[in-house]
Amino acid sequence: MSVDAATVRKIASLARIAVTDGDVEAMVPELNNILGWIEQLGEVNTDGVAPLAAVIPNHQRLRDDVVTDGNIRDKVLANAPQAEHGFFAVPKVIE
Repeated sequence: MSVDAATVRKIASLARIAVTDGDVEAMVPELNNILGWIEQLGEVNTDGVAPLAAVIPNHQRLRDDVVTDGNIRDKVLANAPQAEHGFFAVPKVIE
């Protein structure tokens, strides 16, 4: 794939970037060089290579997923600005 000046102007217009004619002429070979590198990457044989999210192994230390009944209503309601009858009290929104 080859990029010409019209393509650079179109990309700049889509990205809402103001470019001068000098900038356009400078970007044409740079974008063609980038696309050349991408084509080279497409030629690399990656058969048998597992996809990686990171180069080093990362293991998350997770706590055991243990079910509890909670039963800490009083502790939770202690943080509430206002509580009534064991529930959070909020101002009336609809009259």
